[in-house]
Formats: sequence, C-alpha cells, structure tokens
Amino acid sequence: MYTIELENITKTFGKHKAVDDLSLKVPKGSIYGFIGPNGSGKTTSIRMIMNILYPDSGIIKLFGNEHLGSRLDNVGYLPEERGLYKKMKVKEILRFHAELKNTKNINSEIDYWLKKFDLSDWANKKVQALSKGMSQKIQFIATIIDKPEIIILDEPFSGLDPVNSEILRTTILELQANGATVIFSTHDMNVAEKMCDFIFMIYNGKKVLDGTLTSIQDKFGTDTIRIQIENGSKALKEIPGIEKITDFGQMQEIRVAKEIDTQDMIKAILSKTRVSKFETTKPSLNDIFIRIASPEEKEVQNA
Repeated sequence: MYTIELENITKTFGKHKAVDDLSLKVPKGSIYGFIGPNGSGKTTSIRMIMNILYPDSGIIKLFGNEHLGSRLDNVGYLPEERGLYKKMKVKEILRFHAELKNTKNINSEIDYWLKKFDLSDWANKKVQALSKGMSQKIQFIATIIDKPEIIILDEPFSGLDPVNSEILRTTILELQANGATVIFSTHDMNVAEKMCDFIFMIYNGKKVLDGTLTSIQDKFGTDTIRIQIENGSKALKEIPGIEKITDFGQMQEIRVAKEIDTQDMIKAILSKTRVSKFETTKPSLNDIFIRIASPEEKEVQNA
C-alpha cells in the first residue's frame, strides 16, 4: 500500500521547468529520503504534496485519494524555512498548533514533548529568547504533536548539534515504528544512507534515482576502493586505471575504471607503497550524488 503517490507531475515557473514528469510511490510506514542539489526540484515537489503549490499537470494522491485543494488531515510538515511567532511563549505556540490540528490530551502531549527534548524549563519563555536549535526543536514538536500519519521534514537536521540530532533521529524512528510514513529532504548523505528505507534523487527536475540504497548502489557496481597507505594520495599518482581519487587525509577513496579489475588495482598500489588497510566496496551515496550532480562528472544516471 502506498501512502503518497505522484503520477506524472510537472510544475513550471515561467520558462523554467522545476519538476518534469515526476512519478513516485511512497510505501506506507517507510522513511523516504529526498535528495538532490539546490534548485533540483525537491522543495517544489514537497510543496505540491502539501497543496502549497499546484502541479501544472499530473495527479497527487494521499491515502489513495486525489487531494488537490483539499484539507490535509493527518499530515505534518516542517518546512526548510523556519518560522515561529517570536512574541508567543513556547507552551502557547504549541497549544496553538495542537488546537489547529484537533490534538487530544493537549497539555499532557505538550509536557511530554518538552521533556523529551529537554525544553521543560523554557515552556513559559518567549520564542525570541530561544536559540536557533531550540526553535527548531519547538517547530518539530509542533509538526508532530498530533501524531500525523504522514510526516514531511525539509532539512530537519540542519543547525542541530550532535546530541539534538540524535534525539531527533531516534524520535523519527519511533514515529515510524508507530506507523507514520516519513519523507525527509536532506543534503546529508550519511543520514540518508543510515535512516532511509528508500531514496529518491531529483536532478534538473527529473527523477534520476529511486529505490533502496542497495538497489541504487548495484547500478554502479563494485568500483570503489577505500584505502590507507603511506604517503597518502601522492603515492597513487600515475597509476593507470584510476578514474578519481577522493582524499580524506587519513584515507583515500579510489574509483576504478570499468575495464580494470579491482584486485589488479590493489596489486598496482602495493607495488608503489605500503598499504595498511583497504576494502573494495560499492560507491557511497555521497559519491553517487557527486557523480550525478557534479558539472565535472557529466554522468547523469537515468532512473
């Protein structure tokens, strides 16, 4: 069963086609990651799902029904642009959002979430007194306080420190475990790799990737070597068959040309320098993203 379905969605702004014939199906209870470079069409797609923008053509279904112009019940949305009423107190603004969404047991829900996010002492403070991270946590609470069945988060981890990122991560997983379908847009490929059941990438308005991480990586094959060597990337110069070296300082990631066996590449490296650690692997999501989106790569992968 699919909670969200997009069928041949197109959206233009003047002469610019922001979303081009996009089709997508989000399974019920999944975490679905939206990735893509800035200006690729991620936020436009999300805004069409949310009825903030209407598509020029195509159909959007939530819970199996077309929803163009209809009231969005059971849907929570955290936009990338953060915004809270600064003069209101924290508890007041959460009550305001909870009442808009007909939330049950409002006081106990507010107290629960404030405690969970370590904000109880700020309940009667005005929003303008909060830090950026605190404000973001309050807006997240406002998004999910009514326990929506669909939760859409646009860059939810942006600006959060590691401790609060971990709280948010575990909360998202708890919401999923309780039946919610979660879409989140992110530029953090590590987060997408670790959290998402499915990953969708949009580039220049078109879908270029859609599936599980494993199925996406399988399209690119096992062409990557992660290695630790003496003298770092300098020792890799002039070795034939290396398409690209990504230098992380203490580790290098090598992309091997298609016609080269990775075992032969390892032997060639061993002939040049001492190797302390290596593994052959599929490319990371970060590397796949760069292959598709980097102007230097010119390797747009069709879905």
